[in-house]
Amino acid sequence: MLIDIAMPQAPRALPVAPEAARSGETRAAREPGRIAATAPSDLQYPFNPSRDQAAVTRLQLELAAEDRARDTSQAENGPAKPTDIAELSDEEQAVVDELSARDREVRNHEEAHARVGGPYAGAPSYTYQTGPDGKRYAIGGEVAIDVAPVADDPEATITKMEVVKAAALAPAEPSGQDRKVAAIADATRQQAIADLAELRRQTEPLSKPQMDRAA
Repeated sequence: MLIDIAMPQAPRALPVAPEAARSGETRAAREPGRIAATAPSDLQYPFNPSRDQAAVTRLQLELAAEDRARDTSQAENGPAKPTDIAELSDEEQAVVDELSARDREVRNHEEAHARVGGPYAGAPSYTYQTGPDGKRYAIGGEVAIDVAPVADDPEATITKMEVVKAAALAPAEPSGQDRKVAAIADATRQQAIADLAELRRQTEPLSKPQMDRAA
C-alpha cells in the first residue's frame, strides 16, 4: 500500500497565474535503486533508530546549510533573471522572492522524505506556479511511501516500519500528513511485534513439564 507524504501548498494564493504542472516519477514507476543511492552514506538499512538517528539529523542540517548557501549567493550576486524578461517592479520582485523561498522549503521537505525513505519511498513530485519572471516555482509536493507490512514476515515488517516512520518525520517541520503516516507506521510495527511474539511462542520447543502434560 502506498501513501503520499505531502507538503501542502502555500496557505494563501500568490498574485500570479498558477500553472498546475507535475514532474517526477509516478508511484508505479519508482526506481528503488536510484532512490536508495540518494540516501546519506552513513544511513544504513535496516534502519536502527539508536544508530541512524544521527544520520537523519545530519541530513536536516545539510539541507539547511544548502538553503543558507543559496541565500548567501543571491544576496551577493542578486536574483537571477532571464535576459528576455523586462525589469520587474518592486511588487513583482517581492512575489518572486516569496515564490523562491517557498520553492526551497518545498524541495528540502520532500528531499528529506525521499532520502531517508530509501527503497520504500518514491521520487518527489511537485506542483508548480509560474512567477512574474517566467520561471516555475514548486509550491507543493509529495513523496509516495510504501506502508504495507511485509507478507508473512513480522520481523521484516518491524524493520521496514522503523524506516517508514523515520522518513515521515525526516523534514525539519513535518506536516500533519507526515505525522499521520508516522502513526500508521507505529501501529503496524506494534502489530508486527505482537505477531512475532505469538509466532515465537508457537515455535518454541516444549519444556519437560509441558511435554508431560501433553502426554
